[in-house]
Amino acid sequence: MTEITGTEALARVADLVEDIDIAMLTTTDDHGNLVSRPMSTRQMDDAGNIWFFTAEDTEKVEEAQRHHDVGLAYCDAKGMRYVSVAGTAEVVHDRTKMEELYSTSLEIWFADGLETPGITLLKVTPKVVEFWEPAKGKLALAAGALKSLVTRDTPDDDIMNHGHIVC
Repeated sequence: MTEITGTEALARVADLVEDIDIAMLTTTDDHGNLVSRPMSTRQMDDAGNIWFFTAEDTEKVEEAQRHHDVGLAYCDAKGMRYVSVAGTAEVVHDRTKMEELYSTSLEIWFADGLETPGITLLKVTPKVVEFWEPAKGKLALAAGALKSLVTRDTPDDDIMNHGHIVC
């Protein structure tokens, strides 16, 4: 397993999640249950924070305010890349940041744009990130998987690159 820390860590996380739009945000409810829902990532900023728009009067916001520890799961099935982010969540009311991140595609959820009552930002600050991606490209991964099916043997350990990033 690859372990990345320091200045290289944030750049690697940005590279991993930059073109995966949807993340599953996991919070903890009042009964201790893990609850997940899809969220559209708006940005990972230079400090490593991952930004989302949301409505303030939602269970996810209440849960994130009570239990700041959250998880994000990104999946690029076509590219066979998987990213798990453990971080802390914070609700942010920053009009300037909202103007920077807003696009008309969000009007499907926020009919009045930035004037929608209760629109806010959710900021997730990563602490630890794990990722899995093809070690030698998708074709090599597919060939290795096919070989394992034919030979009924366990896939080689080097078929997927598994990394651990401490932010």
